[in-house]
Amino acid sequence: MIENNNILLVEDDETVASLLQDFLIDCGFKIDIVFTTTDGISHIRQNNYSLVLLDLNLPDFSGFELLKSIRNNISLPVIVVSAYSDTQTKVKSFKYGASDYMVKPIDLEELEARIWSLLGRSSEIKTQYEKKIFEIKDNIIFFKQNQLDLTSIEFEILSTLIKNKNQTISRESLALSLSSVSSNRSLDHHIKNIRKKIQDNGNKPIYLKTEYGVGYKLLIS
Repeated sequence: MIENNNILLVEDDETVASLLQDFLIDCGFKIDIVFTTTDGISHIRQNNYSLVLLDLNLPDFSGFELLKSIRNNISLPVIVVSAYSDTQTKVKSFKYGASDYMVKPIDLEELEARIWSLLGRSSEIKTQYEKKIFEIKDNIIFFKQNQLDLTSIEFEILSTLIKNKNQTISRESLALSLSSVSSNRSLDHHIKNIRKKIQDNGNKPIYLKTEYGVGYKLLIS
């Protein structure tokens, strides 16, 4: 069981809160949602959270008041998720104790990566969750517990990357998965398809990284 996976979301927009809650539950977290600074402070005092996601524009008091309360009482990482993109607000957030800052609209995969980074790459939470990102069972690959619909070549490429996670695999090694009638250039096509199936943005990938001039790396640590 994953321990200490509780996140407090302080967000007054119910639509945004619901979207973040659904995504983070799929990532393996438990989420409590509050809509005001007052309730946020109360929940933090009464519960044990591993991290807080905080909007600054709240109906009762500014989110800065919650940041001050956390800074003065406990050590708890806070990611500010705000529509304010100006440097002054960002700097003020960090001065008040924010651990990270993201400007809305945010990329959910990037949010997930930043959460794990704050929780610690070598933590028990990360180690246990890591097993659930990619799993190979009975010649089927699961991504976050969902079966991937892969061609035979895509399966061979991705399984090779999984078995050698966090290591750069040369294009030549991955090309061995291609059929005899394929060209090495078709490897790029298969990589692109795999990225789509694991919801990885090719321009800013979270998992499947390109090591230019060398090969590819599946980053899970």
